[in-house]
Amino acid sequence: MPLKKSALYSSLWASCDALRGGMDASMYKDYVLVLLFVKYVSDKYADDPNALIEIPKGGGFKDIARLKGNKDIGEKIDIAIGALAKANDLENVIDVVSFNDEEKLGKGKEMVDRLSSLVGIFENPSLDFSRSRAKKAMISWEMPMNI
Repeated sequence: MPLKKSALYSSLWASCDALRGGMDASMYKDYVLVLLFVKYVSDKYADDPNALIEIPKGGGFKDIARLKGNKDIGEKIDIAIGALAKANDLENVIDVVSFNDEEKLGKGKEMVDRLSSLVGIFENPSLDFSRSRAKKAMISWEMPMNI
C-alpha cells in the first residue's frame, strides 16, 4: 500500500512530541529530518545494488531501530548516521546534529527512552517508503528572470 500523507504527517507530529522538553522547538527539525532521511533511503535503497544511495553495513534505519533500549543509543545512532554520511559523501550534511547530546536529549534513562520512542515512531508500518514513487516525480524549478 502506498504511503499516505496523513501517516507521514502523524509520524512527524509524534516525533516532535517525543523530543518535547529537552530543546527549543526550532531544533526538532534537525533530528526529525535526519531520521526521516535515513528511514527513506533505507526503505528505498537498502537492497538495491544500483541505488543512488549506498546503505553501508551498520548505517541503515534497521540498524538504528535495533538500538532501542540500548544505554548507548545516542552514541550508536551518531555512528550509524556517520557511516551513511561517509559512504555517500554526505559528511557535514546529515551528521551535523548529535543524538548523544545530553543537554538536548536528556541523560541516562531519559535519553534512552526519548530516542527509543523517537526511533519507534519511524518504525510504524504505515511509514514505509519502499514503494514510494517520489523518484519518478519530475520537479521543475525556474529562476526568476529579474535576479
